[in-house]
Amino acid sequence: MEFSFGLIGFLIVFPLIVAAALLFVRQEGPRRVIVCVSGVVIALASVVLVVMNLGASCTLFAFESMAIDFICTGISVAIAAVIVWFAVRCKNLWAAVLAGVQVVGTLILEFMFSHGIEVPYGLYFDSLSLLMTFIIGVVGSGICIYALGYMEDFQAHEPEGAPDRRPMFFALMFVFLSAMYVIVFSNNMEWMFTGWEVTTLCSFLLIGYTRTEEAIANAFRQIIMNLAGGLGFLVALWCCALTVGTFSFYEFLVIGQNNPALTTLAVTALAFAGITKAAQMPFQTWLLGAMVAPTPTSALLHSSTMVKAGVFLLVKLAPVFHVSPAPAVMVMLVGGITFALCSFMAISQSNAKRVLAYSTIANLGLITACAGVGTAEAVWAACFLILFHAIAKSLLFLCVGTAEHHIGSRDIESMDLLFDRMPRLARFMMLGIMCMFIAPFGMLLAKWATLVSFVDTRQVALIIILAFGSAATFMFWAKWLGKLSGIAGEPENVEVTVKPTEWAALLLMACLLVLACVFLPLISSTLVEPYVASVYGMLGQDIATDNLWLASICTVIVVAVLFAGLGSKQKSRRANVYLAGISRDNDSRAFQNSLSGTTEATTRNWYMESVFGEARIAPVGVAFNTLIMAAAFVIAIVAGPMGF
Repeated sequence: MEFSFGLIGFLIVFPLIVAAALLFVRQEGPRRVIVCVSGVVIALASVVLVVMNLGASCTLFAFESMAIDFICTGISVAIAAVIVWFAVRCKNLWAAVLAGVQVVGTLILEFMFSHGIEVPYGLYFDSLSLLMTFIIGVVGSGICIYALGYMEDFQAHEPEGAPDRRPMFFALMFVFLSAMYVIVFSNNMEWMFTGWEVTTLCSFLLIGYTRTEEAIANAFRQIIMNLAGGLGFLVALWCCALTVGTFSFYEFLVIGQNNPALTTLAVTALAFAGITKAAQMPFQTWLLGAMVAPTPTSALLHSSTMVKAGVFLLVKLAPVFHVSPAPAVMVMLVGGITFALCSFMAISQSNAKRVLAYSTIANLGLITACAGVGTAEAVWAACFLILFHAIAKSLLFLCVGTAEHHIGSRDIESMDLLFDRMPRLARFMMLGIMCMFIAPFGMLLAKWATLVSFVDTRQVALIIILAFGSAATFMFWAKWLGKLSGIAGEPENVEVTVKPTEWAALLLMACLLVLACVFLPLISSTLVEPYVASVYGMLGQDIATDNLWLASICTVIVVAVLFAGLGSKQKSRRANVYLAGISRDNDSRAFQNSLSGTTEATTRNWYMESVFGEARIAPVGVAFNTLIMAAAFVIAIVAGPMGF
């Protein structure tokens, strides 16, 4: 256990050292060495920690430090100062007010109420923490390595004389990783809160990286919404100090299961914090706005940090939701409504990054709904939804970023003939898309387990929501997949200039995705089931192990077919495109129509903006979810220990 404790400390501290070094490195060569070596070291340390503790139940480490408590308080003050400075500079009143309220509340809590509360076991891990460790360490590090080549191209496209802010960019990426490790390993809820707020600040700075008017506006939208969530976390800490008397997350969860009335308000406030961080409606706009940032930022936010912190917290609270109706209903309905409506809105999007953003919000909604149900089966499904979503979305974001740099667009309608123009990249992209919505890949198995958990608990509304949301999911993914798979003519291959670091990261994500699908039964038995069994005293897997292995075999076959022939030097005979009439110009696909005129053959997906557009659907979800959360807080206040 001492070695595991040392690894936890290393994973928290080492990325901070790397970040400090990268701030002062401006040459591309040394930066490339530092990022690659550090990424590999972090990934290996994460894998070692996971492998050494497979099947582990909750393991607490005796570690407390008043110095760390004061450091965390100092970090909170520093974060508020940075936000206020930017808010004053950009004349954003709400950000300054929320940051000021949060730091005052933190200082009062620290020096008036929490000073006598001790948490002797400050760090811990369980199998869910280890699952998150793998995602943060391997997927997150892969994204950092990918960013080397991407940001080199990005800087090359900047106007001449534009400042090179890449040192700050890469430093923030590694600070992000450290903060996420703090969140998943901290048993002391004050330390967890510090990591929570560090991710908020890093996201703010990364979204506003380009310093354009749009980027600054979207960065402030993110900071305002997540500061509101941070205030929810702070309310929970106040409740813990005044009613529970402990900041131990482990003890808080035990008390919540045994005496839910005592923790109702705190759990509701924590759930609100998780909902904002996971960008659930009505807070979805901050994650959509993050799309203006460079692609590695989008990938990091969506796959291994930020939003995953939100659903991690919600899944940890799931056993308390199971016995606490007010926050449970709030989380179930908010997640379910978000899943359905964001899936429908994704249909109307042709911008690939916005499709990925809406898909992310929708899938996080499904994970949120599973957490709200709170049964062993629902938590099993939620864990696999987190895993497959993290890997598949990182792969897809990186593919879109590379495609954008080489075809000049991120629009799905511009991806005609990508199967020929960028054959390897197109196959990686198709792999990620298929994993998100079709059999035999793991995401569909997790959704099936989700459906079973909804049926077993007789959640009729969630069953209907899952059915309609999944239908919408099939539609928007199938449209994209169809665009990629078209082959005609003999277009120029434009992927020969893709950077080696980009290919390395893409290959890593593709391999991780395939391996996760193939070895799903092993992941279930060594990581997910131990966590579920330690919390609920029972297994959560509803799908027979034989069926899981059958899906694994089918996955191998599908992947083999998808990548078969890639790199083959054999030339096939090419024929002119058949244009159903007299050809006028094959290169432009123009043919003579029935009126002897010239018509150009085109293909375009159907987006149904008038039916599924954001302006029509988003206000409905925002209104419903706002009312649901307001009602949950009223009930929690009335029914809680400080109620009337």
